[in-house]
Amino acid sequence: MSQSLRRRAAVLGHPITHSLSPVLHRAAYRQIGLDWDYEAHDVDEAGLPGFLDGCGPEWAGLSLTMPLKRAVLPLLDDVSELVEVVGGANTVVMGPAGRVGHNTDVTGIVEALRGIGAEPGPAAVLGGGATAASALAALDTLGCRAVVVHARRPEAAAGLLPVAERLGLDLEIAGWPAALPTRGQASIVVCTVPAEAAAGLVGRVPDDPGWLLDVSYSPWPPPLVAAWRTAGGRAVAGDEMLLRQAVEQVRLMTGSVPDAATMGTALRGELERRRAAQGA
Repeated sequence: MSQSLRRRAAVLGHPITHSLSPVLHRAAYRQIGLDWDYEAHDVDEAGLPGFLDGCGPEWAGLSLTMPLKRAVLPLLDDVSELVEVVGGANTVVMGPAGRVGHNTDVTGIVEALRGIGAEPGPAAVLGGGATAASALAALDTLGCRAVVVHARRPEAAAGLLPVAERLGLDLEIAGWPAALPTRGQASIVVCTVPAEAAAGLVGRVPDDPGWLLDVSYSPWPPPLVAAWRTAGGRAVAGDEMLLRQAVEQVRLMTGSVPDAATMGTALRGELERRRAAQGA
């Protein structure tokens, strides 16, 4: 590649204005010493093929959020084994091998739960989309063998059944819960739905909660995380998952391992700024 081409990367999704990926990746580039660009682009499923076709040799990679993690699969030249298992890619690395899909969401979920000391046992996942599929792989990595998926439309979560089969998980798909499971029912709970969708569960946290990861981060901290901690459980929000998956994305795209603490400082500074702006 010509030295005159400034390397580029971006996050794509629809909507995308909320994304914190630019904050994370730019902080990583500064720390590593790379003069790269990283932007956010509002791209839906219909616009994804054209965007990819317009990416020239200066492009190093893409981060993908809703609704593109599954839509991108037929547009890739190759995928990692983990993408094959979960059926979704949140990362595209561009280079001599073409467009190669990866999934760093699984790493993000695993590291976020390990950070609060989560131990294997029966587990529950709220939601049935692409992030829920990554949650199944993460729970498998942590040693969980039985998972109940609670979905507002259970029929829409049927796509998780082959994922569980590939992982060797015992999976049950159920309706939306009237209350969150107790520690005996699910030692780990992963909430993959937006904060507003989980709002009705805030007052239904059990008296003996286990470990919770709520992948949302707007508002921050999520109300469900606050309620879980008040009840005595260990909980972590989506900003930690976002940080950990972004560290792996940067490594895949640049070949360098960034400093997670530097990226975390930038992330939490932006979250505080947004919270202050919302309260103004």
